[in-house]
Amino acid sequence: MKFETTALHGGQKIDSDTRSRAIPLYRTASYLFKDCEHAANLFSLKEPGNIYTRISNPTQAVLEDRVALLEGGAASLALASGTSAIFYSIINICCAGDEVVAANNLYGGTYSQFDSILPQIGIGVKLVDPKDPENFRAAINDKTRVLFCETLGNPGLTMTDIEAVATIAAEHALPLIVDSTFTPPSLLRPIEYGADVVIHSLTKWMGGHGTVVGGIVTDAGKFDWTDSKFTLFNEPDESYHGLRYAHDLGEMSAIAFALRMRLVPLRNLGACLSPDNCWSFLQGLETLSLRMERHSENGMAVAKFLAEHEAVDWVNYPGLTKNENHVTAKKYLRKGFGGMVVFGIKGGFSKGKRFIESLNLISHLANVGDAKSLAIHPASTTHSQLSKAQLLSSGIPSSLIRLSIGIEHIDDILADLTQALEKN
Repeated sequence: MKFETTALHGGQKIDSDTRSRAIPLYRTASYLFKDCEHAANLFSLKEPGNIYTRISNPTQAVLEDRVALLEGGAASLALASGTSAIFYSIINICCAGDEVVAANNLYGGTYSQFDSILPQIGIGVKLVDPKDPENFRAAINDKTRVLFCETLGNPGLTMTDIEAVATIAAEHALPLIVDSTFTPPSLLRPIEYGADVVIHSLTKWMGGHGTVVGGIVTDAGKFDWTDSKFTLFNEPDESYHGLRYAHDLGEMSAIAFALRMRLVPLRNLGACLSPDNCWSFLQGLETLSLRMERHSENGMAVAKFLAEHEAVDWVNYPGLTKNENHVTAKKYLRKGFGGMVVFGIKGGFSKGKRFIESLNLISHLANVGDAKSLAIHPASTTHSQLSKAQLLSSGIPSSLIRLSIGIEHIDDILADLTQALEKN
């Protein structure tokens, strides 16, 4: 099926008893066992099935299967948030003493996780400028276990050359994890360019309405985890009677990464996604392609408008031909450049504050990817935990205003921007 059709039908099997066309919402914490043997088989992984909704749920399964199909991956795992999806992905690979090489132009919460939290549990992180993929190569050593980047940096919108970074990762037999939140699969599928794991904050465009929080991890199913340096996949897991995830899964060996994340981090740390939230995200996925067309169309119009406005100092949008990221972005974003636009107002921070407080239609809040247009000043909010030096190295000047352009009529969006800019 084509992408748009898969977004509506993928992963769902019609319930044979009720014949419900819509996906049922299974609000249950647990599931009945047929008998003692059935229960034992489920816990020992001898047969598939549901045990407890912290681990799996039928509504969640449809969401996971649908996203895996949309991403072109082998398996997905839904989690409570995008940040938990990132954290679980890292600890599903790395032990104390291992290292991550990551891009430095990351979302503020991810940056703090990598800069402060992971080192507290013994996982080192080297942050590099992703504008030159060779910076990843230069930072790799014998402790490196994974490379990590965002497709479009948040909020600087620097486009990473995913294929080039994936090539470097493959040369060193390392997995590449890509956070593709700013580029949902109707715009870009990183697995097609060599990514091994793809992460999304479902809260954003895939949900699309700013109503629920969640994250999802997709395993491409192509990485060879039998390399002995990946100890978590090669040494026996005593909690599963000595199971070695890279060797003992039979036909499920291709999804060793996704399966281990479900059985170890998710089962034991518990950042599960509620069935209600899974159901809500499935509603969002049904219109993803249509919404991204409008987000991209409106984003381009806003970027061009701001680029010509006398009160605007600079504009960054990957779709603008004069943008330094345009050549790279054009390679990957063939179906649209998305709805994120960042810019700076002449006069700096004080003028930017006045602009944001003058907006009427566009909402001032900490989120992106909503059907409604949103605005925020990252340096004082979403990235306020970064030092001035970290902000600059991440490409976030104090004047930067981040716009998440929604799907309202473009005339109304431009009218609100115009009146707010005129007050400066």
